Amino acid sequence: MDKFLLQQQVLKQLAEDLLQAEQAMRAAHETATHEENIAENKYDTLGLEAAYLATGQARRAAAIRQAMTNWRQFRPRPYDASKGIQLGALVCLVDSDDKQQQLFLGPDGGSMKLVSGGQLVQVISSEAPLGRAILGKCEGDEVSIQVAPIRQQFEVLRVH
Repeated sequence: MDKFLLQQQVLKQLAEDLLQAEQAMRAAHETATHEENIAENKYDTLGLEAAYLATGQARRAAAIRQAMTNWRQFRPRPYDASKGIQLGALVCLVDSDDKQQQLFLGPDGGSMKLVSGGQLVQVISSEAPLGRAILGKCEGDEVSIQVAPIRQQFEVLRVH
C-alpha cells in the first residue's frame, strides 16, 4: 500500500467533510438571521438555536481545516525497526480470533476508514487509545487496550 495515496484519500475525505460542514454552517446562519425567525417572545428560540448550531458548525469547519493543514504537512517516513512504530506507520494487527486489520497512523483529525488495494484501512491518530498503544512497538509485539469492560489483545503482524 502506498502511504502517499492513503494521505491523498484522507485529504479528499477531509475536503468533502469541510464542504458539508460549511454548507450546514451557511444553512444554520441563514435560518438564524432570517427575518421570519426573529423572536417574538422569550419562548420563541428557533433563531437562537440556529445561531448555536451555526457556531458549532463553524467550529467543526475550523477543526477540519486544521486537520487538513496537519495532513498536508505530514510526511510519512519508512518504518525503522530501531524506533518501532511511529507516526506514518502502516500497521497490520491480528487479534486473538486471527482477524487482521490494517491501520495507518497519522496526525490528528483524520480518523476514517479507507479502501486501498482492495483492503480496508483504518486511519487513526496517536491520540486514539489504539494509536497510543502501538507507538514504539515492533513486529511480533503484543498490544492490549481496555475498551469499556473489555480488554482487547492484538499482535503486531507487519509494519511498513
